Amino acid sequence: MTPSSSPAFLVSGVILAGGRATRMGGDDKGWVPLAGTPLIEHVLTRLRPQVDEVLINANRSQARYRQLAPVIGDAQADFQGPLAGMLAGLTAARHDWVLFVPCDGPALPLDLMTRFRAAITPDTDLVVAHDGEHLQPVVALLRRSLCPSLQQALADGERKTGAWFARHRMAVVPFADLPDAFVNLNSPAELAAWEARLREGGAP
Repeated sequence: MTPSSSPAFLVSGVILAGGRATRMGGDDKGWVPLAGTPLIEHVLTRLRPQVDEVLINANRSQARYRQLAPVIGDAQADFQGPLAGMLAGLTAARHDWVLFVPCDGPALPLDLMTRFRAAITPDTDLVVAHDGEHLQPVVALLRRSLCPSLQQALADGERKTGAWFARHRMAVVPFADLPDAFVNLNSPAELAAWEARLREGGAP
């Protein structure tokens, strides 16, 4: 087992908050309140204990986000999607492994990195979560050495996260035992439904 694949390797965490949030009425999704607390803070609470550095990828409200963690923006200003945020994260991260999570995932597993670490072999380029039905490409652990490949993919017009992932040696980690782990609150209706579950004690 190589040093970078040992359980002790350091990890940078990047919260992806750089999207347009069109289904949330264009509001900056990270600052949309859930049970009185911004979504970004719910995510931070779950992420911080699992990583050694936290960065936020954001293309607006940057001064506000900087109150929580260092902020990095996309290289381009036209909202090119999660891959652009991942490139920004890989470029800025201090550590050789970088964990990406979305800003609208308030139920991220508390053992996310524990499971991801267990899946890594010396040949692994990236690790991605699977909810039992679908791949969750914005919950992924990437080697920082993938930066040149991702930069070229974006230059070539690639915008599909899964398509770029498939070019590399990928480990898929199942989370079917945690059916709510990767809930994304993309609309006011989804937000209201999750708040109702929180009030009833039915959300993690």
